[in-house]
Amino acid sequence: MLTIHAADEVRRTWDDPAPVKDGAVAVEGTRVAAVGPLEEVREQFPGARVRSWPGVLGPARLHDGPLPEAPSARERIHAVLKSGAVAVLEQYVDTPELRAAADRNDVVVLPSPRPTPLRQTGRADLAVLDETGACIATVCAGRLVHRRR
Repeated sequence: MLTIHAADEVRRTWDDPAPVKDGAVAVEGTRVAAVGPLEEVREQFPGARVRSWPGVLGPARLHDGPLPEAPSARERIHAVLKSGAVAVLEQYVDTPELRAAADRNDVVVLPSPRPTPLRQTGRADLAVLDETGACIATVCAGRLVHRRR
C-alpha cells in the first residue's frame, strides 16, 4: 500500500538548505516514490493513505555509539528505532544475537558512517522529529516501526 508521510517541513538531508514547507514523502513498499510539497505528492498519488506528522520529517538517523542497554538484543534494537535511527555501526553490533535482531528488524549495519539523503527510489527510512529533536516517528524500510504516543 502506498503511504504519504506529510509534515510541517521535509528535509532531504538534516542540513538541507531548502527544506520543503508542508512537505511529504510518498512511500511504496520499501522505497521512496516521491518527495515534495504535499499537494503535489497527493496529486501524483490520489488514492494513497496520508499520515500527517507534527514537526520535521527527514532521513532516518544513524545510531553511532554503543547500543542502549536493555534486557534483550531485540529490546536494544527497538530502543535504537525509537530514537529515529535505522542504522547502526558494525563495531557496536558485537554479538550474534544483536546481528540477528538488527537483521529481523531491517536495521542496517554499516562499517562506517555515511549520509542517507531522502531521494526518489531510495530506501524508505524516515524520522520525524519535534522542535527539541526528539523522535515522534520512525519508518524503517517503509514500515512504521515507532510512533510516540
